[in-house]
Amino acid sequence: MKFEYVLLALIAGRPRSGFDLGRWVETEGQFLRSRAHHSQIYRLLGRMTADGWVAFEVDPREGRPDAKVYHLTPRGRDVLWEWVRSPYEPTSRFQDPDFLARFAFTAPLNRQAAIGLIETELAYRRAQIARNRGRDRTLRFEGPLPELDPGLAQEVFDELHAYGASAVDTWVAWLEGMRERLGHHRTPDTERGDSSA
Repeated sequence: MKFEYVLLALIAGRPRSGFDLGRWVETEGQFLRSRAHHSQIYRLLGRMTADGWVAFEVDPREGRPDAKVYHLTPRGRDVLWEWVRSPYEPTSRFQDPDFLARFAFTAPLNRQAAIGLIETELAYRRAQIARNRGRDRTLRFEGPLPELDPGLAQEVFDELHAYGASAVDTWVAWLEGMRERLGHHRTPDTERGDSSA
C-alpha cells in the first residue's frame, strides 16, 4: 500500500497541514501504519503537489512558522477513487495494514466497494484455514542440540498454532459482522461509484 493513499483519504475528509497528518498517524492511525516520520510526510506532500493530487494554501501563524494546509484537487479525487475501486490482493498475514487502511477509508466512501474488500479477504482466509487447520504439525528432529527439549518445542508450537487459529477465527467473525453491518445500512443516493459513476 502506498502511504500517499492514506494521506489523500485523510485530506478528503478535511484540509490538513503536514503537522496535522503526522499527528493523526501517531495517534488514530497507529493500527494502519507503523510510525511515519514527519519528513516522510512532507516529502510525500511535495510529490503529491507536484503530481497535481493536492494543492495548498498558506495559513499565516503568528509567532510560529506559517503552515501549508492541503486540500484535494480534482486529480487527487480521481486518484483516491481509483484506489478505492482497485482490486485488493490479500497477503498471507491476516489483519494486514493494507487491508485495514483500505477498509477504513473505503467504507465511508463506497459501501459496496468495502463489502467487496471484505468478501475478497473472507474468501482468502477461509481457503487459508481449510489448507492449514488440520495439517500434521508434528515436529521432527534429527540430531538436535543436546539442550533442545523436543517435548517442550512441540508444546510451544501447538500453543502458538492454537493462539493463531483463535485469532484468525476472531478476524473472520469480525469480517462477517462488518459485512452484515454494511449490508444493512441504506446507501445514500450520493454515494459515488454506484449509479453516478
